[in-house]
Amino acid sequence: FCYTLITFLFLLSLSADIISTVEFNYSGELLATGDKGGRVVIFQREQESKNRPHSRGEYNVYSTFQSHEPEFDYLKSLEIEEKINKIRWLPQQNAAHSLLSTNDKTIKLWKISQRDKRAEGYNLKDEDGRLRDPFRITSLRVPVLLPMDRMVEASPRRIFANAHTYHINSISVNSDHETYLSADDLRVNLWHLEITDRSFNIVDIKPANMEELTEVITAAECHPHQCNVFVYSSSKGTIRLCDMRAAALCDRQSKFFEEPEDPSSRSFFSEIISSISDVKFSHSGRYMMTRDYLSVKVWDLNMENRPVETYQVHEYLRSKLCSLYENDCIFDKFECCWNGADSAIMTGSYNNFFRMFDRNTRRDVTLEASRENSKPRAILKARKVSTGGKRKKDEISVDSLDFNKKILHTAWHPKENVIAVAATNNLYIFQDKIN
Repeated sequence: FCYTLITFLFLLSLSADIISTVEFNYSGELLATGDKGGRVVIFQREQESKNRPHSRGEYNVYSTFQSHEPEFDYLKSLEIEEKINKIRWLPQQNAAHSLLSTNDKTIKLWKISQRDKRAEGYNLKDEDGRLRDPFRITSLRVPVLLPMDRMVEASPRRIFANAHTYHINSISVNSDHETYLSADDLRVNLWHLEITDRSFNIVDIKPANMEELTEVITAAECHPHQCNVFVYSSSKGTIRLCDMRAAALCDRQSKFFEEPEDPSSRSFFSEIISSISDVKFSHSGRYMMTRDYLSVKVWDLNMENRPVETYQVHEYLRSKLCSLYENDCIFDKFECCWNGADSAIMTGSYNNFFRMFDRNTRRDVTLEASRENSKPRAILKARKVSTGGKRKKDEISVDSLDFNKKILHTAWHPKENVIAVAATNNLYIFQDKIN
């Protein structure tokens, strides 16, 4: 795990610039970020230079557009903020790219296309666009395409609205590339990408009496290869795998994944820290990964009673849960991601630390995304947290961690060891060190 910085982006220190989601496309050539201001910024990887054939290209801004605007629900007298909760790319079908973006209530399908040629020599209009008198046209011209500066356009192709009563926390494109699911606190809906006026409700956990509500849906994802299978996680630390072939309403799960709780370690905070904030299938479809407050767990889809691997992300915070509860940090929702080969996983922590775990060697490392080491090609140094006793020279005390600096959103290039890390309003892109 030896990484160097290749791209660093600093946004203005405004609350609207706080990055709320990060996602590579299927090829890894594009990287999209969404922020609290409803904007989507897309970065494109520069091609390798002939002068430096062994260096991999940096990511530069490709397109920026306003995806969502603040709205007001007049029936419920509620403001709907513009913050982008999730971005999901669709597989590329032609020269244009497509992505789904969502705020709390509305999902939009965007087409991102570019033009680097313009047509000239029209018969019915002049070069400045004014119409010509058809009676004065004495000869026909053949229009020609001339090169121009590249122009990238983002246009909304579909708007999927009015299907969620509660806040949308997940969207996931199905492996059939025709449908996708969206999940809020109590329901999961299935959409067709071509149909905007209706969706199918496939999970509904809302009780008849809301006072009997004991858990909410926290994340949902489609299986990468089987279009009929999906999972959703809950605030109780459980994961349900459902098969849409079994019933139209998947109120009975096919598989139920839950790790038994150790009674000796139960505390006031047990239920809060067991809530799952993210669930991700491996690229192979054999495993899935879940992130709770203190750990990352890898589950084999064929074994429901316990995870096959458990990685402690920041166990040193267990003694700090009381103060984390008081400052609301205990409710932070950390995401997790796989590398392209499913051999390593990554997730975020506090103090702008992020953790990487090698599943084969069981090695792990803590790295820091900070502006101090934001020089291009700077090698990241492993960081260690001291939990008590005598602190070594390079260690940082658990009492001096900054809980306002947190890495909630991370993404891993689907084919290479290139990672994107969002630290509040800063975006860092690292690659593995080239010898």
